[in-house]
Amino acid sequence: MTKKNTTIYDISKKLNVSVATVSRALNNHPRISQETKELVAAAAKEMNYKQNNLAKALKSGETKTVGVIVPYINTNFFSSVIRGLEEELSPHGYRVIICQSHDDAAIEKKQLNTLLHTQVDCIFISISRNTSDMEYVKKILSTTNTPIIFFDRKKDIPGISTITIDDHKGAYQATEHLIQQGYKNICHFAGDQNLEIYQNRLNGYLDALKDYKLPVIKENIINTGSSIEEGISAMKSLWKRKVKPDAIFSASDFTALGACKEIKNLKIKIPEDIGVIGFSNEPFTQFMELSISSVDQTPVLMGKISGNVFLESIKDNSSGISIEKKLVLTPTLHIRQSSKRKK
Repeated sequence: MTKKNTTIYDISKKLNVSVATVSRALNNHPRISQETKELVAAAAKEMNYKQNNLAKALKSGETKTVGVIVPYINTNFFSSVIRGLEEELSPHGYRVIICQSHDDAAIEKKQLNTLLHTQVDCIFISISRNTSDMEYVKKILSTTNTPIIFFDRKKDIPGISTITIDDHKGAYQATEHLIQQGYKNICHFAGDQNLEIYQNRLNGYLDALKDYKLPVIKENIINTGSSIEEGISAMKSLWKRKVKPDAIFSASDFTALGACKEIKNLKIKIPEDIGVIGFSNEPFTQFMELSISSVDQTPVLMGKISGNVFLESIKDNSSGISIEKKLVLTPTLHIRQSSKRKK
């Protein structure tokens, strides 16, 4: 036999008070005395009462849940953004539903629809690498009141706030550091150029070369994914060339790690013979036997600011104001053994 859930009617019967009094006490109504609130709370706990969140949401117009869609959760960057988001929103009573797109636009669209049907109060998205058509997102904006906020990977769409880092600046600083360390023939593992973040990192690399009057060599720009294996493969191809690179700036820490592994196999010295810098400041970069220089994307801060943008939008909307924000965070270059050739 299925056990019946406790209701506010059961609590009112036990305490011999009205249903309205129980409801108001559970919702901390100012007209209810503190003594009654404590009596109701104690009875609710004793009877294992669980508040009906759906009914509460229908009454208040909010579910106190938000959704976040990331390509993968098993990277330090995205898990740290989610941590920051939860730290910002949890004190305000919000819970976070996490979805993965697996870097697939079709899955991303399904996850978006799932979150909409769950009636979340906001959706945070870092888009997949093959997301190009944004018409369905624009339709959501025009047909629902659910705000959408992009972070890290984004598209510029009117009505959507974005939180990113200055990828161009981070890439420029990384390339500039290599140049200042005396490296001349710097190759770039450019990532997936379908994504704006990698386009900006490529442009930062190119602008640094131009500003320091170094030649831009097309063959030194290698489109890669973001895996260790692709870093190994790219390094193998580079070392077959007649003119070999003396530095690698990788748009991903994972491809930088792959490059370092292959460099070690080739018996080449880092940083004496070749320098390496990655991007993202994954934890492994600082704890390896030979630590890897990297650009920090401040993911926890990005998550907190994303949450704050949502909270501020609630205040704005209550005042009848809709403000679209475009926030760009400053990256930090961490210089370590892999690129520090000069003392």
